[in-house]
Amino acid sequence: MSPETPIRPDTKVMPRAEVVEGKLNLVGLTRDRLRAALLSAGTPEKQAKMRTRQVWSWIYQKGVRDFEDMTNLAKPYRALLAEHFEVRVPEVMTRQISTDGTRKYLVRVAGGHEVEIVYIPETDRGTLCISSQVGCTLNCSFCHTGTQKLVRNLTAAEIIGQVMVARDDLGEWPEPGHNPNVEGRLLSNIVLMGMGEPLYNFDAVRDAMKIAMDPEGISLSRRRITLSTSGVVPEIARAGEEIGCMIAISFHATTDEVRDKLVPINKKWNIKALLDGLRAYPRLSNSERITFEYVMLKGVNDSDEDARRLVRLIKGIPAKINLIPFNPWPGAPYERSSGNRIHAFAEIIHKAGYSSPIRRPRGEDIMAACGQLKSATERVRNISRSI
Repeated sequence: MSPETPIRPDTKVMPRAEVVEGKLNLVGLTRDRLRAALLSAGTPEKQAKMRTRQVWSWIYQKGVRDFEDMTNLAKPYRALLAEHFEVRVPEVMTRQISTDGTRKYLVRVAGGHEVEIVYIPETDRGTLCISSQVGCTLNCSFCHTGTQKLVRNLTAAEIIGQVMVARDDLGEWPEPGHNPNVEGRLLSNIVLMGMGEPLYNFDAVRDAMKIAMDPEGISLSRRRITLSTSGVVPEIARAGEEIGCMIAISFHATTDEVRDKLVPINKKWNIKALLDGLRAYPRLSNSERITFEYVMLKGVNDSDEDARRLVRLIKGIPAKINLIPFNPWPGAPYERSSGNRIHAFAEIIHKAGYSSPIRRPRGEDIMAACGQLKSATERVRNISRSI
């Protein structure tokens, strides 16, 4: 929570978790690395495949953190696991619930750093917005997170751990003795749209999302995972090949002059380079469209000519355009476009044959809306340095 935001009555402060020193955390390991870890701890080679499957299922399908509760493993083997390993996820420091049901979690990771996660309930889905870095290196001028410098990449454990702590809070793990229910889940979608640029932390993001998609674990379809990038062009095709999830582009402008200011990475890979990269995306099709995210900024990028130019730019790319009313934050240099202006912009895009939904701001009262996330710890550290 930011110093500007008072603690709401529905904010729950979580107790600190105990960290076990000197033990390898099994969360975030790929199947191959989990198998290698179990072998190194003394698991017989003939049992390694079976033990890997069992431990994987307990952690990711049932949400079990205590080896003693892994009841289909013999007691001596459970003791062996407890001696060498732990099952640890990020520590939830606070949980805030918006008046619209949106939940924002502040979680602590190694080094005492903190990141924010947002869960957005909707009638047909429940979307979890997760972070890939502590802070961000991109400095997008309309984004609150962009005002916080990059501290470090999150590990695969810290990324998939965000999904696990949200499932804890939502009560999504199956009851003992019951099979997991894939249909009707509260957490049905993941978007990598929180703090950080996912493609600047590619390996950890890939490994974490492979865990999320594994059919013997959390078991989310790749089409229910969306990775949002500001335009790290060389890694976009790789994401299609190695992760296979849906892609969203933080676009926000129709000229290089404006995009250079809003999304400075454009100076490295301009609009033409980005769109050329998208046209070569390996999974591009009418059924797997690119999502263009476009934040609506009053007098900056919201004219009729901007809408027409956007349509011309993306011609030939199966796409939809998400129009995002700007979500203000203290000291923001922009204003939100008016409702009439946003609808006029959307109508031009719609008439050109593209879907142009206007995103309804969620969680604004707890600073959980798109572009508003920022770690409380890093804010405090930055303030203390300036005093």
